[in-house]
Amino acid sequence: MDDESLARRFEADRARLHAVAYRLLGSSGEADDAVQEAWLRLNRADTSDVGNLGGWLTTVVARVCLDMLRARRSRREEPLAADGDAFPDAADPEGEALLAESVGIAMLTVLQRLAPAERVAFVLHDVFGVSFDEIAGIVDRSPVAARQLASRARRRVQGATDEDQALDTARHRDIVEAFFRASRAGDFNALLSVLDPDVALRCDEAALRMGARSGWLTAELRGADAVARQFAGQAQAAQLALIDGVPGGVWATGGTPRVVFGFTIENGRVVEIELAADPARLSRHEVEILA
Repeated sequence: MDDESLARRFEADRARLHAVAYRLLGSSGEADDAVQEAWLRLNRADTSDVGNLGGWLTTVVARVCLDMLRARRSRREEPLAADGDAFPDAADPEGEALLAESVGIAMLTVLQRLAPAERVAFVLHDVFGVSFDEIAGIVDRSPVAARQLASRARRRVQGATDEDQALDTARHRDIVEAFFRASRAGDFNALLSVLDPDVALRCDEAALRMGARSGWLTAELRGADAVARQFAGQAQAAQLALIDGVPGGVWATGGTPRVVFGFTIENGRVVEIELAADPARLSRHEVEILA
């Protein structure tokens, strides 16, 4: 596709991309920046083998927005106030249509209270119908974990209070702590008690290489028995941590995370454990080591 055709194709998608970015960021100005960044990346990328350019652009905009949300959170910035400058100008036809189609100021206020990955998973899936397989690649999680991010966000949007969220986080943390206690103690039965019968242990390529070198792990596993045997007597150096606001674990050296443990929990049991060690991926996670 030549430059002129590529520009026309991008312009045809601009309004939709802006709508995605606006719902994710809650700011028309920041949405413009995200869309412009997507255009710059499109110009630098080889898209000759991209079958669905619209989907590719949506993924790029979502990743840009996720980075912006994480940067905003890391600086502990307050989101833009719900005033006239933060939303499209209704005097502009495109802005007026965007505002009419938007989830509304009240909804944006709720979305601003979500963790970045939760917000991206919920908006992309529930508003734009993006599959969890696609969302997983954007938020650096498995499809199962992406689905849980959206589910947790949906509960908040549907009226769950801060107290409800705190209780949910506390229950999640209790299960993660119980898992690590049983792992360190080599308590096989205690491990089984917190694992779903069909629990899956998944690793990124860097974690698999690390596990293969140490002889600890050579493949991904499924089933409570296999996962419990893998972790019994292990995780001695793992520390409890918040991974993007969600209780999990981390192995760190000199205060630098080397491996993060993500836990997906349903009905009081661990249904998935994800180990991530890829430096680029780790740099995109907000990790807070807990006492």
